[in-house]
Order: sequence, then structure tokens, then C-alpha cells
Amino acid sequence: MQKQDHRNTIIFVVSAILILILYQVFVLEPAAKRRQAELARQQPVAAQAGKAAPAIAAAPTVVSRQQAAAASPRAPITTPALSGSVSLRGARIDDLYLKDYRQTVSKNAAPVELLRPEGAEHAWFAEFGWTGANLPGLPNADSLWSLVEGSTLAPGQPVILRYDNGQGLTFTRKIEVDDKFMFTVTDTVANTSPASITLAPYASIQRQGLPAALGKEAVVHEGAVGMLGDKKLELRLVKYKKWAKEGGPELSSTGGWVGITDKYWLAALIPNQAEKISGAFRVTKAGGTDIFEANFVGAPRAIAAGRQISETTRFFAGAKSVPVLKAYEESVGAQRFVEAVDWGNFWFFTRPIFSFLEFIYRLVGNFGVAILLLTVAVKLVFFPLANKSYESMSKMKKVQPQVEELRKRLKDDPPKQQQELLALYQREKINPMTGCLPMLVQIPVFYALYKVLSVTIEMRHAPFYGWIQDLSSRDPATIWNLFGAIPWNPSTAPVVGTILDTSLHLGPLALIYGLTMWLTTAMSPPAGDPTQQKIFQLMPIMFTFIMAPFAAGLLIYWAWNNVLTIVQQYLIMHRLEVENPIDNLIGRFAGKSKAVG
Repeated sequence: MQKQDHRNTIIFVVSAILILILYQVFVLEPAAKRRQAELARQQPVAAQAGKAAPAIAAAPTVVSRQQAAAASPRAPITTPALSGSVSLRGARIDDLYLKDYRQTVSKNAAPVELLRPEGAEHAWFAEFGWTGANLPGLPNADSLWSLVEGSTLAPGQPVILRYDNGQGLTFTRKIEVDDKFMFTVTDTVANTSPASITLAPYASIQRQGLPAALGKEAVVHEGAVGMLGDKKLELRLVKYKKWAKEGGPELSSTGGWVGITDKYWLAALIPNQAEKISGAFRVTKAGGTDIFEANFVGAPRAIAAGRQISETTRFFAGAKSVPVLKAYEESVGAQRFVEAVDWGNFWFFTRPIFSFLEFIYRLVGNFGVAILLLTVAVKLVFFPLANKSYESMSKMKKVQPQVEELRKRLKDDPPKQQQELLALYQREKINPMTGCLPMLVQIPVFYALYKVLSVTIEMRHAPFYGWIQDLSSRDPATIWNLFGAIPWNPSTAPVVGTILDTSLHLGPLALIYGLTMWLTTAMSPPAGDPTQQKIFQLMPIMFTFIMAPFAAGLLIYWAWNNVLTIVQQYLIMHRLEVENPIDNLIGRFAGKSKAVG
């Protein structure tokens, strides 16, 4: 009976995994394909003045970042969160660093670079302007604007740029910035010509080529992102890889927003939320380089002679901090802006886990400690269920000698054997199937925490204690550098470097996890026949290697969860007077101490 129960448990777990895979393949993926097909079927807005953004120019010769920035006069940007400059050539926001985020955990590491000027490798910038049919003299990327007011862009200190096309049109651009990551760009065009003209506002984010490591994240969306569509708002529209191959959709919308996102960083355009726009995600080739573009074009409007019009666009450029995104979602009205963070298909579980972690973090000031307290909270919530499960498992371990005796005595009569085992379990009030429940309860928490550690900027470079300075990265110490005692990177070893750095990357956290998993396995009743028991005994070793490359925060969670499980199991087994490895170990040491005395 016990053999059959454990076989059923294994079948149940494998079936659950297969169901999830089949659901992904036959439900989620086809739905995503249908959505993309529907987007592709939507006809572009009829060709008219202002309904298409200007064509992207050919990529220039690549120069250093410093040379690209020096090619244009600039107005500096200085805020509590940002530093950089606005290019007066093209009036672009194309030079930006994030002061509060570093490229590595080192205190002396350079700040994260977000935007860089065209001409530099992997340029990333935002531009704004007007477009119209058969209208010469509109400002473009090569137009040199004059700085007519202000000197340094800072909170409460806007800069005003101006461009006169010499043909009766004067363009004025006022750029403001707050103390976080939001720019407000107000464009005004004055028509001093004798004739009426028709123009449409546009804004564009361009990314010219991608760094080698970008777009390879399997667990998080990187690429085109936005909320567009009158009937159904769409989010996370195209990943970089698919975008480069197939291009992106074009959608009509009232309000919404469009942008380009990486794992932690976002550049997004937010038009007037009451305005009709046409948003598009395009990719073009220039000199062998993929140029990714997210843009929107507003409705065309007539400007009578002697009149002027204005258009205001907001531009977010910064870290995807959940509280910051949420605040902008409310203040600016950008729908579901906080979902620029890729919460995954199980967002209804992932977001509450993050919110709870953040709440604890505000109390204790350390995300590692918050993870420990989250684990305790989960244990408390499911304590009654787990307690019954562990009690049943302990009773099964206690009656194991009787089970083995029954199997030997009735080995030639399987029906009778199952009948006797069932009667034994009923007398002892044992439910063999409850053993898998604690594990199943942990799976959604584990997934949610894995997603939170993978996608939220709050976890990036979040320290714990000791050598763990980044909970979102794997354990930096390994057995191959004596747990950090020697300054050697195993990945540099010839031939076997890659294996040592990936498959055999065993750090202290992985070993602690493996030890706790072995102990929980040893405290559980034997599973099935001798062959199955040997397989289960190897599982702690296998999972130690599987879990070793995971984020340190996940290993801390799982190892601490195992410790709490061990304590709970031990108290129950001790109360029921069931033999367990902890009492055996204590007895051995006590015996030795006594003998020595």
C-alpha cells in the first residue's frame, strides 16, 4: 500500500507539471499568437498629414560615447536621481545616468547609464517634434536649437529651446523634470506665415542595436512595452528577439503609453490621456544594426496664420521602482503603468508577495530578513495543515517496522497485503497522501519569490549579511575559490571553467540548502522499495546542484523553510517518540561525551 501511495504521489506531481506545460503550450502561447495576429491585422491609420513619424536616418559611424556627446552643444541635467544633458542638436533627451543605481555592488562602481547619444554604440534616446505632409523646414535630428531660457535642467528649473525655420514657423520647446524620473516636454509652434498649415505632434524612443547580454532573459519581458488600444489595452507587446524578426504592431488609442523596457529600466512616452493617438513599434535596419523604435503620432491639427498651438508629452526614463511607477500611474493617469514590471502570468500571486515583502522591509530595513519573516508567515498560515501532514508522516515512520513485517509476510498475496496495510493506517489514523501537501503549498510561494527576485529593482543589489551583497544574484562564494578566501574566478579555468562556473557552482548557501534537504528527507518515512528509497536518498544531492546557480534570496528562503520544517517535524517526532536522526545524533555525541568522562 505504501509503495502504491508513493507512486501515486510521484504521478500526481509529474502530472501537475505536465498540466502546467500543456497549459503554457496549448493555451497561453496560442492566445499570445492570436493577440499578435489581431494587432497585425489592424490597418494603419489612413495616410495623412502627421499620421506617420519621420523616417529613421541611417545609423552614423560609431564613435565613443564622449565623442558622440561632444558633437552637439548641450544643456546639463542635474536632479536628485538623474544626471546627464539635453542635446541642442535635435533637442533630444539622449544623455542620462541614474545616480542611485550602480553597475555592480562595489561602492566605487559607475552609475547605471540609461540613455546615450546617437553615434555611440547602442544609442538610446528620445525625440519629440511635429510632422506634416509636404511641409519643408520642420526641425529634424540635425536642426540646431537655441537655448533661450535657463542653463541647467533641474526640478523647478526648466530650460526653453527655440528653433526658427525661416519660413514663418517658430518652434519652442519647454523641458521640465521632477525629482524622480519624469520629464515634461511642452512643444509650441507659432505660425507667422500668411497661410494656414496642418501639423501633427509625435514623440519617439529609439534604441540602435542591443548590448550582447540584453534580450536573453527567459523569465522577464524585455522589449516593446505599452498600453494601447481603444477596445483592449495591450501590455508587453513584443520581445526584442521577435521584434527584430517581425517588427511590431501599430494601434489607435485614446491616451495610453508606449516605451522600451529592459529588466530593470524603462523609457516610456506618455501623451495627453484624452488625446487620440496612433502608437507604433517598428524595427528598421541601418548599416546592419537593428533600430528599435516605439513612437506615437497625435491627430493632425490646423494652425491658422498668426496663431499657435501647444502639445505636452511626458517622458519617463528611469528605474522600474514599484512605488514610483504606482505614484506616476495615479498622478499622470497612465493606465497600469506599474505593470511595466513583468509580474508574470500569476501576477495575482506575485504582486501580493512583493507587497508583503516590501511592507516587512520597511519595518526591518533588510530584504534578506524580510524573506526570512515571509517564510515564517507562510509557515504560520499553513501550520495546521502542515502539522497534520508531519504528524501523519511521523506515525508512518513509527509503524515502518510493522509495514515491513507485513510486506514480508504477505509478499505472495498483494491484495491481502494492501488490505492489511490499509487496516493498519486506519488504526493508527494515518493518511499517507498528506505527506506531499507541505511541498505543494510551497511551490506557488517559491515561484512568486523567484519572479520577485528576478524582476523587481528593489531586489537588485539588495544586501543580506556577510558575503551576500546581492539577493538577486547567485552566491558569489564557491568551493572552487575556498568560499571567497582566494581571489580566483573559476570561470577563467581552461577547459572546465564554464562547468565550474555553472553546473558545479557550489557555494555555502547551496551546501546549507542541501544539508537541510537531506535532513528533512532522513526524517521522512522510507518511500517504496529499496530502489525507490535510493533514488529519494540521491534527491538532496541532485537538488543541491540544481539550486546552486539560483539567486541567493531563493536559497535563503528554501534553506530557512527547510530549517523551520525540521524543527516542526522534530517536535512532533519527539512527542510521538519516533526515532529520528537528530535524536540519534544527539545520543551519539552524548554517548561519546559520557564515555570520555
